[in-house]
Amino acid sequence: MIPLTIIKEKLRQILHLGDSPQRTAMAFAAGVLIAFSPTYGLHTASAFLFAWAFRLNFLALMAGNLINNPWTFLPIVAGSMWVGLLLDPVGAPPNIDWVVFKSLMWVDKFRMLWNEFQPYLVPFILGHVLLGVIAAAAGYFIMYHAILKFREHHAKTPQQAPVAPPPPSC
Repeated sequence: MIPLTIIKEKLRQILHLGDSPQRTAMAFAAGVLIAFSPTYGLHTASAFLFAWAFRLNFLALMAGNLINNPWTFLPIVAGSMWVGLLLDPVGAPPNIDWVVFKSLMWVDKFRMLWNEFQPYLVPFILGHVLLGVIAAAAGYFIMYHAILKFREHHAKTPQQAPVAPPPPSC
């Protein structure tokens, strides 16, 4: 388990950036948008690309990107698929004959799965994009206000001078 002090220090690193609160919140929101994108396996590469292309803070962007993790993966995919199917219903679920499937070569298995799941591609993408935009907008406002509150609180608290380490003993 990660100690609370390490989590607090990482949060301070994110909130004490030289960027304005708007740019930091925008980087976080871009990370959330990437987290909801249907490009599984490319989220980290997308974060690097966004940080480089838009000159966004990589740490804040990755914080938003890490919303999609092993614990949230299934709710994000299921929610996105549900929203996508509400907007673009495709009919009955696929009917896969698993006995036949097991006897096929891997290329034929891929073809069979592609034919069965192809109608779900548009709802899958549509749901991810729509929920991603909503989550990114919410993430922007939440992070923006959190940064403002944190900086306001930090400005009010007296700063302690760093304590010098003790001199080495001979």
